[in-house]
Amino acid sequence: MLDEYIIRAIIAIFLLSINASLAGTFTIFKDIPFLVAGAAHAALAGAALFIALNFYPMVGAIFFAIFVALFASKAKQANVAIGISFAFSMSLAVMFISLIREQAARVWGLLFGDLLLLTNRDIILMAIMTTILIIIYLLFHREFLFISFDMEGAMSLGIKVKLYNYLLLATISVATVIIMKAVGAILVYAMLIAPAGAANKRANSVMQVFVLSALFALLAGFFGLIASFFIPFSPSALSALIATSIFLIMMR
Repeated sequence: MLDEYIIRAIIAIFLLSINASLAGTFTIFKDIPFLVAGAAHAALAGAALFIALNFYPMVGAIFFAIFVALFASKAKQANVAIGISFAFSMSLAVMFISLIREQAARVWGLLFGDLLLLTNRDIILMAIMTTILIIIYLLFHREFLFISFDMEGAMSLGIKVKLYNYLLLATISVATVIIMKAVGAILVYAMLIAPAGAANKRANSVMQVFVLSALFALLAGFFGLIASFFIPFSPSALSALIATSIFLIMMR
């Protein structure tokens, strides 16, 4: 009989793989991987603020991550905007953490993350948000693909490019927060980008990229979890290490 914390970790890996497949793939298609790092660190500021206000920190993390996405989407130089919001958010995070010194460990927990420390509440929120993202991607996947590969062509056909771009970047930011809860802000980049990047190197079609990225994320998550039972390392760190290793292998 598996312990509850292991069951929660397994569920989290499945949720993680779905987000890596959907949001991770579109991040690669739009060539905006830096958004993941920006959203993850903005989420720390949101979490710290909501802890100070005595609210559930994940909600604040999602709000701040989406703000970074929308801010970047309005800027002519997206990476510059993300970099500025990155620095601004981390400054806010340090300020808010200074207000909650006795609870600062809760914020640092989001920085590093751990698959084996997830609560039932965490899993429920991750599942709800992942379900919402799946519905959004199913409804608008054609528009998302169009604006990812041919923004000007989409505009010429009358597609509401700005609206769909806002929505796509917002979903990527939310997926970042979902994965961040399991692996932390430091490692989220590896788990969201590396599987999709590896899949994009080897796939022969768009659909294969989605499928392979989910498979690579699953493999990294499960092997990282299993390895953590035999060696004294964090399963999140091991999973991220495996994910990046897969990417390096696929580059050959």
